[in-house]
Amino acid sequence: MFTYKKENQLPIKSWIPEEDYYADEKMVEQVENLAKLPFAFHHIALSPDGHVGYGMPIGGVLATKDVVIPNAVGVDIGCGMCAVKTSLTDIDTETLKRIMGKIREVIPMGFSHQKEKQEDSLMPQKDVPMYGIVEHEYNSALKQIGTLGGGNHFIEIQKGSDGHIWIMIHSGSRNFGLKIANHYNKEAVKLNKKWFSGIPEKWELAFLPLNSKEGQSYISEMNYAVEFALANRKLMMEQVRAIFYKETDVKEFDEIINIAHNYARMENHFGQNVMVHRKGATLADENTIGIIPGSQGTKSYIVKGKGNKDSFNSCSHGAGRRMGRKDAERRLNLEEEIKGLDKQGIVHGIRGKHDLDEAPGAYKNIADVMDNQKDLVEILVELQPLGVIKA
Repeated sequence: MFTYKKENQLPIKSWIPEEDYYADEKMVEQVENLAKLPFAFHHIALSPDGHVGYGMPIGGVLATKDVVIPNAVGVDIGCGMCAVKTSLTDIDTETLKRIMGKIREVIPMGFSHQKEKQEDSLMPQKDVPMYGIVEHEYNSALKQIGTLGGGNHFIEIQKGSDGHIWIMIHSGSRNFGLKIANHYNKEAVKLNKKWFSGIPEKWELAFLPLNSKEGQSYISEMNYAVEFALANRKLMMEQVRAIFYKETDVKEFDEIINIAHNYARMENHFGQNVMVHRKGATLADENTIGIIPGSQGTKSYIVKGKGNKDSFNSCSHGAGRRMGRKDAERRLNLEEEIKGLDKQGIVHGIRGKHDLDEAPGAYKNIADVMDNQKDLVEILVELQPLGVIKA
């Protein structure tokens, strides 16, 4: 970790090595914009997987006083990982391919939704009336729960360094998160103009006061989306476990490990209660067991947080992209990416140029990322991919 501070801004603490940090000029600009916010608290933290995002870098951690920033959470609210250890110690390739085929049959992917509405009992329950966006999108979400989505979301079957087969799922809040994020960011932009806010609109960091009706509504709807994202992952995991019971001689599954990486919540840091925004960053306090995935051609990790105060008790949410999606399609060599996965015996879905946006070469080296955050997490289990499903 290195720290720097410019005049009239908060310190910046980066777990991206200094020699690499300045290579991404747009990301640096975004981090420094955060450090200039009048309501930002103490310092800005950047995880080792950090890269440019909308308004705030992916991998950024921002604490604020009295305000919440929708763009500092992002559009896939509650997106995260869950992982389950199975009693299996081995799985042959034919069984693996059969399981992956069954998963594709029962779990809709990409833009696909469920054919029928799912039971209300699967949805997060609220003790208070639902707010505007959640209420408006609720019926549609009944067909979205238990679906993977696209982009970097995946279902992966892995072999752990503990000798066991693991199942890992990465997914989010589907349309809930997108609609909530867009609605409240537009509200924030409109209100910031009304208030003659000194935050430049081009920074894409419009804010809502916590004591405002809009701020409280955003927090309520954001929290519902976080709960929905977890319910979504749980339903998919139940379906995958059912397939394992049918296709293998698995005896049992451990409890689900779950960690989210796009949310904001009130926490106490450096003696003050502040709203901590984690955008592509995960909680890593001393009580947290977390998950840090690599790319589909590299290891993932089950970790235990070390509670590093300088990171606001946070760590990376993955390897982090080293190039954008279109850039990956232009620059990466399809044959080389496929060869690298095949050489490791990984069952994957990379077939054409359009799949290169999620190829291993589009991501940072996860080994380097983990080495750069040794003071943030302890590795408990290393997970080698065996089969990867992406939309």
